[in-house]
Amino acid sequence: MMTVTRAVTPTLQPGVENKDAPSWLAEPIRHVVKSQQFNREALEHVLKVAREMEQVRPGTDASRQLQGAIMSTLFYEPSTRTRLSFESAMARLGGTILTTESAAEFSSAAKGETLEDTIRTVEGYADVVVLRHFQAGSAERAAKAASIPIINAGDGPGQHPTQALLDVYTIQREIGRLDNFKIGLIGDLANGRTVRSLAYVLSMYPGVKMYFVAPDECRMKDDIKSYLSSVGVDWEEVNDLAMVAADVDVLYQTRIQKERFQDRPEDYEKAKGKYIINGELMKLVKQDAVVMHPLPRVDEIHPEVDSDPRAAYFRQARNGLYVRMALLKLCLQDRALGH
Repeated sequence: MMTVTRAVTPTLQPGVENKDAPSWLAEPIRHVVKSQQFNREALEHVLKVAREMEQVRPGTDASRQLQGAIMSTLFYEPSTRTRLSFESAMARLGGTILTTESAAEFSSAAKGETLEDTIRTVEGYADVVVLRHFQAGSAERAAKAASIPIINAGDGPGQHPTQALLDVYTIQREIGRLDNFKIGLIGDLANGRTVRSLAYVLSMYPGVKMYFVAPDECRMKDDIKSYLSSVGVDWEEVNDLAMVAADVDVLYQTRIQKERFQDRPEDYEKAKGKYIINGELMKLVKQDAVVMHPLPRVDEIHPEVDSDPRAAYFRQARNGLYVRMALLKLCLQDRALGH
């Protein structure tokens, strides 16, 4: 086992928030740009509303909460789950959807229009924009230009805050708690925006131990490790997946992202297939543990694992619907009520 010793002195105890940080719930425009926006109060309110969203049924008053509101999904990168779950979430709450896929190719961006100009134009047609972009930091740029909520649906290798929220919701639903548990983050930790966002969110809860299991080409970046150390979170970098699988409550697998290795294909070949969850590994996993994955997968979880009740990744994808319904409601609530 390889362990990296933390050299940064903690400025907060694990699970202790900066009480001076403003709550997302008090923001005049509730952009969802990065995980660090959410303090524990705001996060737990989102999770509470997500539980309520599970009970929404067609034809009821609850299914008309966002009637008259319009959502634009503006995707510059491919997506299945994120785009469709946002569109389903809006439809289930009575809203209307304007959508574009492959915006980099089929929008005015192909003519050289800046992201800021696109946002200022689209906000004239919609009440909220759900944005996926290939550049880290693009959601923050969009939010600075916008007078309506911007929801970050993934910005290149940057962050994916709504995925982090649905991951936390899934962990709570599956193992019954968000504190005092161990999680193994596996795969492409350098380029995986999901694991970066999740690490920030879990740092708010006491007693969370994180293991980072990744090929040398894909190790977790120093900014995340330094942040976790600064707030007193216990983490280790480990080579032995079997050891981690036997010890943790949550195995969070990710794919090696080939699209992030276009200029170094040799590194992709070295990294792919190194850490696989299959039937043999599942024999080591605790009976009350779960396996998660943000999807899509390639070969990093063998299909034989799908029938194991500890395989939570399709339930995880379903939970994305409820969390995104909650976020849309909270972002648009005042607008939908005409305030």
